[in-house]
Amino acid sequence: MLTVCGICGFVSDKANKEAIIEDMMDTLVHRGPDSSGTYINQEVALGFRRLSIIDLEGGTQPIYNEDRTKVITFNGEIYNFQPLRAALVEKGHIFTTHSDTEVLLHGYEEWGIELLQKIRGMYAFVIWDDQKKELFGARDHFGIKPFYYAEMNGTFMYASEIKAFLRHPDFIKELNRKALKPYLTFQYSALPETFFKGVYRIPEGHYFTYKDGKLDIQEYWDAKFEEVNQPKKEIIEEIDDTIVDSIKAHEIADVKVGAFLSSGVDSSYVTAVSRPNYTFSIGFDNKIYNEAEEAKQLTKLLKLHNTSRVVHADESFDYFPMIQYYLDEPDANPSCVPLYFLSKLARHEVKVVLSGEGADELFAGYIDYGFFSNSKLIRVIGQGLKKLSKSSRYKLSRRLKGMKNFHGRKHLIASTAPAETFFIGQAKIFNEDEVGSILNPNFMQAPTVEDILAPSWEKVADQQNEIKKMQYVDIHNFMAKDILLKADKLSMANSIELRVPLLDKKVMEVAEKVPSKYLLNQNNTKDIYRQAANRHLPEEWANREKLGFPVPIKAWLHDGKYYRIIRELFEQDFAKEFFDQAAILKMLDDNYAQKIDARRKIWTIFTFLTWYQVYFVNDGQKPEVTDSTPEDIVINS
Repeated sequence: MLTVCGICGFVSDKANKEAIIEDMMDTLVHRGPDSSGTYINQEVALGFRRLSIIDLEGGTQPIYNEDRTKVITFNGEIYNFQPLRAALVEKGHIFTTHSDTEVLLHGYEEWGIELLQKIRGMYAFVIWDDQKKELFGARDHFGIKPFYYAEMNGTFMYASEIKAFLRHPDFIKELNRKALKPYLTFQYSALPETFFKGVYRIPEGHYFTYKDGKLDIQEYWDAKFEEVNQPKKEIIEEIDDTIVDSIKAHEIADVKVGAFLSSGVDSSYVTAVSRPNYTFSIGFDNKIYNEAEEAKQLTKLLKLHNTSRVVHADESFDYFPMIQYYLDEPDANPSCVPLYFLSKLARHEVKVVLSGEGADELFAGYIDYGFFSNSKLIRVIGQGLKKLSKSSRYKLSRRLKGMKNFHGRKHLIASTAPAETFFIGQAKIFNEDEVGSILNPNFMQAPTVEDILAPSWEKVADQQNEIKKMQYVDIHNFMAKDILLKADKLSMANSIELRVPLLDKKVMEVAEKVPSKYLLNQNNTKDIYRQAANRHLPEEWANREKLGFPVPIKAWLHDGKYYRIIRELFEQDFAKEFFDQAAILKMLDDNYAQKIDARRKIWTIFTFLTWYQVYFVNDGQKPEVTDSTPEDIVINS
């Protein structure tokens, strides 16, 4: 039984645990509409909502060990559970189900925390040991599955989504005032503490124990980039073989499996290998932003079924408060909008979809890693400069920064400078010195960008390669706190399981070894990965530029109808609490008049105010949506 779901629970001596846990579980019903289960005793309450994928009739959680002294609830999938199960049976463990959940439970009995070194998958799980009176839990290597916790009024609580905490009587809902300033730069919740004061994430690659009122969190895995000299042809074969194997492992299910498909190489690679019966694409009612048409060209060549639809501007704005509700925290990544509607489209046909997240971080696919020039000469020079010694490169970068701007200067600086002097990740909305011009002073006391990224930079201080350093920073920041959280939340909002075969422990082991000269060079970003994909794709697809769910924000903000919707929100009294209202209205008006291009800045402010209205003005109530267009305008081919 592979089961994606929602989990929640708490450690407390409260008497009315059953009513509380049921209330918390009700907020997660979208994550598991098929069934539910609880475990309750004097010390704890564990709750579980299930979306059945394998072993549809059996394997309901919670699951117990042989003498019922340990109990588990689990969200995710373990792809190598079958050989682990065989090893545990050989050691004498007795199984009552065919589930990966039970493998985790017996595996923890047998190996303790060493279990986490053996499993391959995506997961957030907790095990209550009734003999030790101890709660143990873990989150997967990359943070594919969300996992939050809070300690308030003598209660330790955890959940797949923050909204479950709002139903607990010991939870105090308060805005984390330090979260807003960095959000305006990063576009996502960038601190360890979330936008809800006192609520934290279990970090990716970490486990925890909670006993006698004490929480202990420890790391069990981290990315370690160490280049290995290997013939290029062998690397291409190893990348492809590992990705193909991972895709096959991610296809296992007793329900229909589909794939999200855009015009980019990542989802196309997954689709071309998997050849699912169902593929899904999305576009907007603006031809410039309609990837669905190009994606359908690939499905025709591969002779696959494709279902696509056009998302209209009216419904994008109608559903936007709902999208922020499901996300728990504000996320101004424009791709949240198409991802929600893509999941909404897919749920009519399948319960499981494969998607292409992770390849850009593992194989250096972002132009911000230093691919800033279209000039082949500049790119060749930049590649040559990277071969200089560290001291020579850094000295040259300082000279370049002091020069007047010229074509290729940014590219050459990125090729020579220490990454930490110019790189903050894949989103940089407001510069830090700009934030003070719009944000009220009482929200300016917050960690700086340098403070936030320091733990990541410290981990790679000895890394000689600047590209590897940037990849590491993105894996632990942009990918973990933006890309993966929105992928999980917005697919689960529509009760479908999203699997990411390119973001796999085995794929990571291969990616860690690839020399950067084969990733980012004068030809392309993630070049050697594209060559592996090219084994399955037409060449024009493997070399396509990454678009990343293009969203017509620019067009929306120049349309009077949507400009007025945003202006009405900016004019609300509660907006004055956070922003210089005159300043943000002027920014919006000047953008509308096309005096400036501030679309991403406006969208970031709009996103926060929408989220705040949902969770604080409207007290976290799920927004109602009045569809302004037909439910799903679908085109089948």
